[in-house]
Parts: sequence; C-alpha cells; structure tokens
Amino acid sequence: MNKAPIKQDERLTQTSVLTKVLRRPELGAFLGALVIYIVFCAFDQSGNFLTLGGTARWLDVSAVTGIMAIPVTLLMIGGEFDLSAGVMQGSTGIVFALLTTRVHMNMFLALFLTFLLAGAIGFLNGYLVVKTRLPSFIVTLATFFILRGANLGFSQLWTGTVRITGVSKEPHYEILRKILTTSVWDPNQFNVNLFWWAGFLVLASYILTNSKYGNWIAAVGGDQNSARNSGVPVKSTKIWLFVIVSLTASFVGIMQTIRFDGMQASNGIGDEFTFIIAAVVGGALLTGGYGSIIGAALGSSIIGIAFIGIAYANWDTDWNWTFLGAILFVAVSVNTFTRRRAEKAKK
Repeated sequence: MNKAPIKQDERLTQTSVLTKVLRRPELGAFLGALVIYIVFCAFDQSGNFLTLGGTARWLDVSAVTGIMAIPVTLLMIGGEFDLSAGVMQGSTGIVFALLTTRVHMNMFLALFLTFLLAGAIGFLNGYLVVKTRLPSFIVTLATFFILRGANLGFSQLWTGTVRITGVSKEPHYEILRKILTTSVWDPNQFNVNLFWWAGFLVLASYILTNSKYGNWIAAVGGDQNSARNSGVPVKSTKIWLFVIVSLTASFVGIMQTIRFDGMQASNGIGDEFTFIIAAVVGGALLTGGYGSIIGAALGSSIIGIAFIGIAYANWDTDWNWTFLGAILFVAVSVNTFTRRRAEKAKK
C-alpha cells in the first residue's frame, strides 16, 4: 500500500537569502540611490560632488527632508496621509518668530508654546479622521488651506510683509542656533541637522521594529478590523501618529526659523509631496501596513543627491521636480516588481 507523501510544515521551511533580500521594502531605494549617485559622479562638472564639502551639501538637503519623512512614513504605514505636514513647518516657524520678535517672549517658552500648538493641530487632524471617518486626505487638505491662509494673514497683519525676521536679535538665540543649526567639521560644513536626522532615524526604527507600538502601527494600516479585534487601540494609535507628524514639522519649522533668521509665509508649501515621495521611494505602500524607516532615509538621500547633483552637473534646475517624478515612478515600479518576485520565489 502506497503511503501519501508527507508535506513539510511551511513554518519549518528555510527562506533563501535572495527571497529575504527581495522582501526588504528598502531594496528599490537602495538600488536607486546607488545608481543616481553613480550618475551624478559621472556628470559632475564642478569637481565638488565627490568631495566632503559636496557630500555635506546633499546630506544637508537630505536631512531636512529625512527628518520629516520619518513620521510621514510611520503615518503611511498606519494607513493615513497628512497633506498639512509641509505648511505646518511654515505655520510653526511664523508662530515662533512672532512670539519672540513681536511679543518678545522668552525663546524657550515660545518654543514650548509652538510645540503645544502643533500638537493640538495634529491631535485635531487625527481626531477628525477617526471620528468622522472622512479620508485623511480630505481632512488634512482642509488643514493645509486653513494654515496656508493663516500664515499669509498673520504675517501681513503683524509685519505688513510675508516674512518675519529678527529672531537672531533675541536673547538665547545663540544657544538654539548651536543646538539646531550650527555647522561642524570646517571647512566642509556638515550641518548638525544630520545628527538630528540620525537620532530620529534610530529612534523610529527601534519603535517600528522592536516595540508594541510599532506592531500597532503596522496592524492598523494593514487591517483595522483585525487589529481592533486583537485589542489594538486603533483610534488612539492613529491620533498619535498625526500628533507626531505635527510635532516633527514644528521642530523642522523652528530649526529653519533659527537657521535663516526668520520665516516666510509660503515656506513648506508643497514639501508634503516631497516627504511622501521619500516614503514611497523607500518602500512604503500607499495602502498602508508596509514600509521602512531605513527606506525613507534612502528615499530622502535620493532627493538630496538629485537636487545637489543637478546643480553640480550644470543641468537646468527647473527640471528638479520632473526628475523627482521620474524617480518616484521608477522606484515604485522596482519595489512592486521585487515584492512580487519575493512572493513567487521558492522558499
């Protein structure tokens, strides 16, 4: 009597190294960053791209985008978007500048109140999303327009212009400048924002991969009903993600206000799409439940390399955004292809 073949338990099968690599969400971003870096090394007309000074320049651009791409990626993994993340930088920068230069408030108290306002707006965004069940795209788009109008209105009302300056003349400015925006390693001028970016990167990576909250984020982005049935606090998780995005935007807005001695009313408008590009290029799915903080860092690096590389190659910088659009399309295509290959690959 022939015995039926015994099927091996799938849980005991070993996954090949190739399959493990293909399953990494940041694979496409890594390949893209490598290719783009090589391209601009080849087309560099200034002779500076490969120098430490040139590296400092593109890392500076990458760090500003990268700090914001981290919470935006977490939010996207959680299944939501925040289209007010860019303009929030300008809003909080204007509030901080007004409190310090017009009200002459202590700079650290102004810092605290600015963060408090940003957290409240983030909480409101999240609360409206979970309570009304409206798409976060709609809720935060409304916030975007409200903040954009408020930035312009308050700037004109208080100063008669669209820019608020004079922060450098206030007490304690030098302390914040050294903490947030100073440069190190002369004459290469690596900005300290690079170290802030690294710190946020390590913290967010740990939270996403080694904490209960990270599991909650992936769960609510993957399947809210299953997450809720498993005891995950879906509503509070989503609300906190919106708060984190707004607080980080406030941090970047204050950093830029200190660095440039003021804030423009139009600052940050459109940057929300750059953050989303960095997250998507890094492997985050628009449908939620999947993504990588390391991938977002690589996506941000691609943006920095492209912006500085185009200038060093003496190409027309008016084509920056066209280049980013092409990068987005190619990266998403590569990520989709590699993920499908991983799903079909033999174990």
